[in-house]
Amino acid sequence: MSSFVGKQVTFIGGGMMGSAMIAGVLRKQLLQADQIVVADPDSERGAQLSADYGLQHTTSNTEAVQGADIVVIAVKPQYFDSVVADIAGDVNNADFVLSIMAGVTIGLVCRRLHIERMVRSMPNTPATIGHGITAWISTDKVSEASQAMAEQLLQSLGETVQVPDERYLDMATAVSGSGPAYVFLFMEAMIDAAVHLGFSRPDATKLVMHTISGAAEYAKQSGEHPTVLRNQVTSPGGTTAEGLYHMEQLGLRNAVARGIWAAYQRSVMLGGGNPRNPDTST
Repeated sequence: MSSFVGKQVTFIGGGMMGSAMIAGVLRKQLLQADQIVVADPDSERGAQLSADYGLQHTTSNTEAVQGADIVVIAVKPQYFDSVVADIAGDVNNADFVLSIMAGVTIGLVCRRLHIERMVRSMPNTPATIGHGITAWISTDKVSEASQAMAEQLLQSLGETVQVPDERYLDMATAVSGSGPAYVFLFMEAMIDAAVHLGFSRPDATKLVMHTISGAAEYAKQSGEHPTVLRNQVTSPGGTTAEGLYHMEQLGLRNAVARGIWAAYQRSVMLGGGNPRNPDTST
């Protein structure tokens, strides 16, 4: 029997990430449509969600959380203040509150909403098609049963990693949260290079996209370290060795490392913390 039997789950925000989780939990049959309430100020968006999934919609955050067992806050961080104004004091009896807001700390959410049972997560954009990776952590007041439910909700977006400390969410923001943009930039560079060689842009795009998605899937299925896989396709004195040599000479590895550090530092700063210096940290 599902652990969600009899539970009302309220989503504050029916945008890209909220609707992705709704679609995922329904697809996996974790919840039935009549267990879901969505609050979104866009009445047209709410009507579309109701039509697509058969769930309940309201434009009132306050109304949506009444009787909620689990509250998922799926709004952009800049809208958190307005959410607080609507629901502070009304979610104390919920099993837990699950936040997918980037940069909004557990301490801030708990203080502003007057709660102790909270789960904070950091998904990434592939979650919108069910292929994301989400790092998450909960307060120690969240029961093991509730943690299991939170993980199931997040697994509707893809894979999950439970981290031991909130600071790892800033790290995850820099690696997996921002990571798709790094991959898109690399894809863009490869496509432009292929066009420069003489391929049409559609053919270049197809070659690069399937190369990257195929390489990622091959790496996952093989279970080998990327170094081993790279060596498998790098013949001594061959074309791959020549290409990799020039990329390394131009500092590809250092550029990636420094970029991820910069993203990490920015994430810490946005959360009100004091970032470490990558050149002096150990």
